[in-house]
Amino acid sequence: MKLSAELKALEARIGHRFARPELLVRAVTHSSMSSPNRDDNQRLEFLGDRVLGLVMAEALLGKDRGATEGQLAPRFNALVRKEACADVARQIDLGDALKLGRSERMSGGRRKQALLGDAMEAVIAAVYLDAGFDAARAMILRLWGERIDKVEADARDPKTSLQEWAQARGQTPPTYTEVSRSGPDHAPVFTIEVTLDDGTSQRASAGSKRQAEQSAARALLKTLGGSTD
Repeated sequence: MKLSAELKALEARIGHRFARPELLVRAVTHSSMSSPNRDDNQRLEFLGDRVLGLVMAEALLGKDRGATEGQLAPRFNALVRKEACADVARQIDLGDALKLGRSERMSGGRRKQALLGDAMEAVIAAVYLDAGFDAARAMILRLWGERIDKVEADARDPKTSLQEWAQARGQTPPTYTEVSRSGPDHAPVFTIEVTLDDGTSQRASAGSKRQAEQSAARALLKTLGGSTD
């Protein structure tokens, strides 16, 4: 099988040339494009999630040999969660190479976080099946790069930190209010305001309520001098 120019460019971006190019084709094929003669990437996604988990667990153990399980778990979750996979997918422009059905293309599927995260996991599995664990690990470590070194800061949950800050000062937990929602249905932008008992507040916007809440909490912590970074 010959790859299209688009998929050859993707090969270059991930740093792996496929001996079995059909694996890459399957990895970028969304279920909206599947048919009796065309496999989608769902099974590869399942496998890729496990390969990613093993690589990250191994990397974290090697990076901090004195860390406890309780310290490692949030770092691990920060590296393998769907948001992290989607960020890496955007880094390599994976969305441009996805094979989507018309409905997904029309609804902005190439930019959807869940779809990008799933496809990234499928690409990991494709490399693993094509060339083995060492090749998959090398690609993952290269693409995740500095995220692994900086994960301790990223793993801290700013909402939890802000709640602990408030409770330590006798305040009730912070309140989160959706101030606005803008943009099309396929790519909404939420603006969330977090407020403390004394009226101190901050706002932040993101593509999901969860991300906007986290960003607002982080911004308020910085204002209070309790940055999570």
